[in-house]
Amino acid sequence: MSNSVGVVIVAAGRGTRMGTAESKQFLLLQDKPIVVHTLEIFQQHELISEIVLVTGEEDIDRCKEWIADYKLDKVIAVIAGGTERQHSVYKGLLQLGTQWVMVHDGVRPFVQPEQIETCFRRAEQVGSSVLAVPVKDTIKQVDGAGRVVSTPDRRSLWAIQTPQTFRLSELKVAYELAEREGYVGTDDASLAERAGISVSVVEGSYSNIKITTPEDLDFAEYTRRSRGDGQS
Repeated sequence: MSNSVGVVIVAAGRGTRMGTAESKQFLLLQDKPIVVHTLEIFQQHELISEIVLVTGEEDIDRCKEWIADYKLDKVIAVIAGGTERQHSVYKGLLQLGTQWVMVHDGVRPFVQPEQIETCFRRAEQVGSSVLAVPVKDTIKQVDGAGRVVSTPDRRSLWAIQTPQTFRLSELKVAYELAEREGYVGTDDASLAERAGISVSVVEGSYSNIKITTPEDLDFAEYTRRSRGDGQS
């Protein structure tokens, strides 16, 4: 079990940018909830032994029904999230018994099996890793008055995705340190970095989008149709 890998799928957000009454992770993509597409990718991956789904308290029952309907038997727990994303992730970490953990957004249904594999193998080598893509646009740093302060070198900038992979014990320590110090980060890697864990970037794909807006959903539908092979 030295390389056992668990996954925390985070699907507890209520997101308002989609402009729908339904939470984005439960919207249908080709007649199946987005979060189910995401779960299936990890269910089918040979590296993965345990999955924890973190969702809203009111959504637990229907998620359990989908897990049964789609035979997602690697899912060992469906639990309610916390007030912030990192609280939700930490609750998920406590459910796992694996050596390694991947944290993944429930609304990223297009991550590919080979990307999961590559991300894990890099973490095995160096301790932790995150999927990311080079930034394509010029980025400006702007002050509170809307004035440009600086233009960072685009070659050094990467847009961070998920999954993000860590030793489970180390990520727990990073989360507990952040909690003690009242720090709320934007992703798991930021907490790991604060705890002195070196994080390595693994190049992913621009198609590994996080579905948060109606335009993203349109792109997701197009992507599923264009692939035409039934794969996420």
